[in-house]
Parts: sequence; C-alpha cells; structure tokens
Amino acid sequence: MTILAVDCMGGDHGPRVTLPACRRFLEEHPDARLLLVGATDALQAFQHPRATIIAATEVVTMDDAVEVALRRKKDSSMRVAIREVKEGRAQAAVSAGNTGALMALARYLLKTLDGIDRPAIAYPMPNAKGGATTMLDLGANVDCTEQHLLQFAVMGSALVAALTSKEQPSVGLLNIGEEIIKGNEVIKRAGELLRSAAAAGDLNFHGNVEGNDIFKGTTDIVVCDGFVGNVALKTSEGLASMIGGFLREEFSRNIFTKLAALAVYPVLAAFKNRVDYRRYNGAALLGLRGLVFKSHGSADEYAFGQALARAYDAARNNLLDRVEARIAHARPLLVGGTTDAQLEAIASE
Repeated sequence: MTILAVDCMGGDHGPRVTLPACRRFLEEHPDARLLLVGATDALQAFQHPRATIIAATEVVTMDDAVEVALRRKKDSSMRVAIREVKEGRAQAAVSAGNTGALMALARYLLKTLDGIDRPAIAYPMPNAKGGATTMLDLGANVDCTEQHLLQFAVMGSALVAALTSKEQPSVGLLNIGEEIIKGNEVIKRAGELLRSAAAAGDLNFHGNVEGNDIFKGTTDIVVCDGFVGNVALKTSEGLASMIGGFLREEFSRNIFTKLAALAVYPVLAAFKNRVDYRRYNGAALLGLRGLVFKSHGSADEYAFGQALARAYDAARNNLLDRVEARIAHARPLLVGGTTDAQLEAIASE
C-alpha cells in the first residue's frame, strides 16, 4: 500500500473539495490508503475501508504568517499531516494550504537533505509538445545563488526521472538569451556550475533557455529563481483563464459573433484544456527528508485529485531515494550548509 497523509482542511475550500477528491482517488487507486487529517466533526462522515481519520484541532489559514504556523498552531492539520510523514506512517503529505507555512513546517519537521541549502517548489508547466516542462523554483526562494540553482537542477532531474521514462532529462537555465555571455553574474556563474556538473555526469545540461522555451518544451526542466518562476506560473494560469473568458464573452454577443465563436470553439477549447493548470496540479517540495506536495489553494475536486495522484506516483517511484542518490553523486560540486537552525529558533520562541 502507498499511504498518503492529506491535509483536508487547507486551501480555499477545505473538506468540501478535499473529501470528494479523496474518495475518487481511492476508487481509482486500489493499492492506496489515505490518512485524512483535520477536524473530526468535519471528516467523520467520510467512510472508506482504506481511509483513516487523524484528528487535528487547528487550521493554518491562507493569511497566517509563517511564525503563526510554526509557533502557535502546533496541532494544525498541515503540521499533523507532515508529522505523519516524519514518523513513517505516510510516504507523502498533500496540502492545498498556505504555501509559505507549508514550506516552513515541512522544512522544520523533515529537515533538508545533506548538501541542500533550500528546498524548492517544482511544478510541471504545459508545453507545445503535449507534455510538460518541469520548472523550479516557483516561489520558495526569491533570491538565489548559483549554488541554489545547481541544487535545483539536480533535484529537478531526479523528480522528472522518477515520474517519467527519462533517466537523463534535459536541463535548461532560464536566461535573457541563449549565449553564455548573457545574464547577470549569478546566472553566468550558475551556467559554469551546470556545465561542470554535466561534464561530471551529474546532469544533462542543455544550456541557457529563454522564456518561450518553457512552453515550446525545449528542455524537460527549466531552472530559475523563485521570483521569476512564480511570475511564469501565474502568467500561464492567467492565459487559460483569459481563453475561457473570451469564449464565454463571444458566445454571449449577437448571432454573428456566436457563429464565429462556434467555428473556432473546438480549437480554442482544446488549447484551453492543454494549458489548464488543473491537469498539472501538484507541486513537489524538493530537498526535504520526506515527500510533500502542494496543491493550488483554489483547486477544485479534479485539480486536488491530480495533486494526490502526483504524490502517489512520486511515492511509488521512490522519488526521495532518487533525489538522495543524485545529490550524493553531485556532492563534490554542492557547497553544504543549511539554515534549519533558524527555523528551530523561531518555533521554540
């Protein structure tokens, strides 16, 4: 059995979305078990032979500061779900809750792997080839050094290798041009490190890529800092929403625009489906001593189910072991060091 711990209270919708998604997931995955974490009065109506309710008396809201999640809400559904992973009762945790709080709690409870300074958020972005380009970081680390970008590349390679048939996925470094002389000093130094890692057999480094390469599918993985990555993610989500809004607007006008919209509807609808972020929901928090997946906060039942499926696939395909193995191989190039002690200090105050 693959066992997932689910924060049923997190996100914009809580149990009214997470519980139906969990039921459907269990129906589609007969070798899975779920630990449903949350308020017992909200979850007690859920009955399934492969589901167990784990009580948690508090909820981390979308507006809670990281300090609140770490110091005050020590029995939150988010924290308890991650604790199930730490104590070995679950192989992965899934939450749609506050991203900053989830990252801080996961890092505090699970700790980072040796050789990793900062965990990263990795997310698959739809591309023109009909697949997805995995991008990281998408918001956990706004300011990054060249060492962080190298660590992201190593972890992203392990993620894609675990979830696809590509053992040596290609890696691109996001830049303002393909030439190695382009970019700021951090990007230039990161490029040097990535080329060294490729020469040592740690990575399949393609080189610099530009923003349009994300959606062209030029490489399997694109590495960047969290600021740029989050902007790209929100832009892709906005594109899908814009297309949906356009279709609704054109169908509500006069008969001529309705006929024109009807003619192009199949093409636009197919494109909208391809770029629909719900299909790719479920971002991996990489670099931790345990598997944690982040669902979009506004996820509906279908989208949350996709996040559960990604966590399930990662656990079944031994993602954590693969990440550790790749990091161990690349360790000569990775400058160690971590600031987990800072989180320890915050949580104990």
